[in-house]
Amino acid sequence: MPENFKAGFVNIFGAPNAGKSTLLNLLLGERLVITSPKVQTTRHRILGILTEPGCQVVFSDTPGIIEPKYKLHQKMMMQVKSALEDADVAILMHDITQPIDEFEKISNSLKLKVPVILLLNKTDMVKDKSTIEAEVNKYKEHYPGWQVLAISAQKKVNTDKIMPLILKALPLGFAFYPDDSISDRSERFFVSEMIREQIFALYDEEIPYHTAVLIQAFEEKTTLDVIKADIIVSRETQKMILLGKGGSMIKQLGINSRKVIEEFLQKKVHLELFVKVRPKWRDNDNYLREYGYN
Repeated sequence: MPENFKAGFVNIFGAPNAGKSTLLNLLLGERLVITSPKVQTTRHRILGILTEPGCQVVFSDTPGIIEPKYKLHQKMMMQVKSALEDADVAILMHDITQPIDEFEKISNSLKLKVPVILLLNKTDMVKDKSTIEAEVNKYKEHYPGWQVLAISAQKKVNTDKIMPLILKALPLGFAFYPDDSISDRSERFFVSEMIREQIFALYDEEIPYHTAVLIQAFEEKTTLDVIKADIIVSRETQKMILLGKGGSMIKQLGINSRKVIEEFLQKKVHLELFVKVRPKWRDNDNYLREYGYN
């Protein structure tokens, strides 16, 4: 390992829908974590590992910071807490169109003691460039010790300036993971997340938030992978919505999910989906443990 090698954990925090997952995919150069215009898409802390000559950056996407209403939310916020404890550099993301007092609630709760890069995201939603400049100056005054940068993760505006800021703040050290690692999560995990992403895309209102996905079988064969997954909902009425008239919706979900899974695995997939009702699963410790929310 060269003497000037840099390595560390760069953890991303912010409100729901601030653009954290979009940013992580962009920085890694591949689509690792699911995204959706709906809030609270991310439920797990997901590591994305970028190894380049001279550095290894272990990025961490975290759930959006919320006031917990269920045990599921509590477990999501515990993952934020664990990310606070091992961060070498913190990236805070905030929607530039939202008020600063909304951001202050989050920044005050985090009590960060590491170098901070504040990314004011979604500049593509602001027509007047002078407004962007004024917002940046306002945040620089409020947080004089932080690096502040206005970006659009979606449109890749100013995103080329993020890595130099990270490398400037990253400590010297040894790599934590082998060079070819891209995440700490298994293929099964990513497949379950891709199905969940398609639920967010296909269904409205409360359905995605009452849904969990559990991979029951993942059988790798020479010509294709056979995957069986349970979709968990809270109520019988939600099951009926998921299935759709004559099973039309679950069929479409299967088609959409299989397509993205095959792209990810680079292999043909036979996918079977089953819908199961587990009342109040979001408040049940045993169910949450079973579904991977430890």
